[in-house]
Amino acid sequence: MPPSRRRPTGSAPTMEDVARVAGVSHQTVSRVLNDHPNVSPDTKERVSAAISELGYRRNAAARSLVTRSSKVIGVIITELEQYGPASTLLGLQEAAFRNGYFVSVAGLREKTRAAMLESVNHLLNQAPDGIVVVAPVQAGVDLFRTLELKIPLEIVASGLAPEGSQEQAARTAVAHLADLGHRSIAHLAGPEPWMDARRRTAGWREELAARGLPAAAPMVGDWGAESGYRTGLEFDAAAATAVFVANDQMALGFMRALHERGIRVPDDVSVVGFDDQPEAAYFLPPLTTIRQDFRSMGSYCIDMLLGQVAGSDAAGTAHEANAAGTESAESAPEPQGIAVPELVVRSSTAPPAT
Repeated sequence: MPPSRRRPTGSAPTMEDVARVAGVSHQTVSRVLNDHPNVSPDTKERVSAAISELGYRRNAAARSLVTRSSKVIGVIITELEQYGPASTLLGLQEAAFRNGYFVSVAGLREKTRAAMLESVNHLLNQAPDGIVVVAPVQAGVDLFRTLELKIPLEIVASGLAPEGSQEQAARTAVAHLADLGHRSIAHLAGPEPWMDARRRTAGWREELAARGLPAAAPMVGDWGAESGYRTGLEFDAAAATAVFVANDQMALGFMRALHERGIRVPDDVSVVGFDDQPEAAYFLPPLTTIRQDFRSMGSYCIDMLLGQVAGSDAAGTAHEANAAGTESAESAPEPQGIAVPELVVRSSTAPPAT
């Protein structure tokens, strides 16, 4: 009589179901799943066919008890609605999947200790092998630096590595405008709590100072296109012939406002953005901007975390990737394989009108 293939309707198939369908023991199924060498090819084929037929999935919790690895990486991320953190998350996920890990994400909207602990506890309930924190705002970094965990922790304290690249990228943007002949270059900055916003403003000031050009007080937005639009409505086109904008979204709103006012880009005002979002090439005009390598940053952080998981660092040690101006529990090695930010020249910049 053939083995019964019936199981309760709606229930997930178990290892016992697989054994019954394949006509083998529970132990044999376990050996096949763990790629044990002492299993014949015919038996492996029968077990694999039963797994496929039933749609069996291994119980990750049970497996973790045996292997002491859940193959889960927890990610706590703030400001997920912004392009930089969201792109870094994509890099984290891609790198984790390549290494056989699943990513469990917990958002963090309030930068309070209670919210932090809630997110951490949510992830710890899934027994992750380690946690990555993406916190581009200093307050978030400071919160997580106080954590003491029994698993590795990696803090992405900024959007891009290596250290100093944000300032240098801003200087490259300003140098491009100055080399075109602009002598009055304004800056629309991101919100002050963001570390990258402060660094881009610092780079803008440094390049102007190096060229002996004046630096007026920067305008300030909130990263969104609407704040760029509002700023553009009030922008004094007589005061500057070029503007370095701290991200592409604000640049989009800024250029829209200039268009409505009859101020032409780049004929009257040149504009440079930052990030090279996919849409930047399709702005009107196409936006000159700084291209960042967010995904490689995410990949780098996964590599760092898995190094700790593998035992190359003490579990529980908090590393900070590109945390310029902060102290870390231990210095992380310089990132490798991350592209330096590069200027992408399009049609939103030109020499100033004579």
